Amino acid sequence: MSKKKIALIVVVTALASSFLTIMGLMKLFGLDGEKTTDLLRFFGVKRMIETRYVSDVDTTSLMDGAIDGMVKSLGDPHSIYMKTSMYKALKEHTAGAFGGIGVTMGFKDDKVTIMAVLEGTPGEKVGLKVGDEIMSVDGTPVTEYQPEEVALHIRGDAGTEVKLLIHRADEADKEYAIQRDIIKVPSAKGKMLDDGRMGYIRIASFGENTGDEFKSEYNKLKEAGMAGLIVDLRQNPGGLITSCVEVADMLVPKGNIVSVVQRDGSKEAYDSSLEESTPPIVVLIDGNSASASEILAGALQDREAATIVGSKSYGKGSVQVVVPLFHNDGLKLTIAKYYTPSGKCIDGIGIEPDITVNLSEGDTVDKQLNMAKEVLQKKMQ
Repeated sequence: MSKKKIALIVVVTALASSFLTIMGLMKLFGLDGEKTTDLLRFFGVKRMIETRYVSDVDTTSLMDGAIDGMVKSLGDPHSIYMKTSMYKALKEHTAGAFGGIGVTMGFKDDKVTIMAVLEGTPGEKVGLKVGDEIMSVDGTPVTEYQPEEVALHIRGDAGTEVKLLIHRADEADKEYAIQRDIIKVPSAKGKMLDDGRMGYIRIASFGENTGDEFKSEYNKLKEAGMAGLIVDLRQNPGGLITSCVEVADMLVPKGNIVSVVQRDGSKEAYDSSLEESTPPIVVLIDGNSASASEILAGALQDREAATIVGSKSYGKGSVQVVVPLFHNDGLKLTIAKYYTPSGKCIDGIGIEPDITVNLSEGDTVDKQLNMAKEVLQKKMQ
């Protein structure tokens, strides 16, 4: 046999072996013919760009864009790819201290509106006001971001600057250059109301320390003689389900709080172990009460442990997991839907309050809080 034939046999054998190895790996990873074709398309385009594009390209940037595009193709506003800075900002926010400007935002009708400006923060110092609409962040229109991305882009390292284009009624749009600072905001804060018998706890979000903070405030109010409690979940965008369950375990009677159901039908139930009675409870919600705040309100409503007052909640009945990737970036992905104790999934629907009180722009008093006081007064009798 000639050397050429031997060489040809060796090459063919090597190619066949490589092909079988690749096919074996494809099968091992559950890649059928169509998925294999998609994978080859992806690497083919990537290689074409790397070798033929008119300018040099950064491979990491290509992969960032590819991952971001995959996640956006889901059409889910709560699933997002987070580059290093965004991932860092999210971790800092859930830890309770982060670099930012000190405003709370609401997301409705594709608008980003400032709902509260914290005292002594950079936002207050430059003159931002409740009702201001944020049009762009550092020159990028907010319409190009998913709702949860807007806040992450506004946050950043203390001492750095962010530019916001603000629309205010009856005024020309104005750009504000704001220097970020460390924002330390307790997620749960309580006080006794005027009559000395009603306790009030505002939960701004559900972060890592919310359970402990709520417990501390709750115990202080009980020691002060609290006979009834108002839990204010308005403008609460949610947060960690584990922290929500910690709070629920102090308010919801023994039994189910929420069930989390994944795509394969597997279910994880979170239950309360509370056996002692609680004071009468009224919960305040509004259109920006979402996710974990809806879990708490829904559990208290379904278990008949509280009266819900306010306006219909946001309707985010899905659960996300935050996964760290390989370049200090991360992926926030919807993996399940949650169901209230009565079996309701409120995703895209929201929670209807027991007593509806809508606020108007011209209101000079907090009608929802006043109604909550009135309802609680009757429950305490």
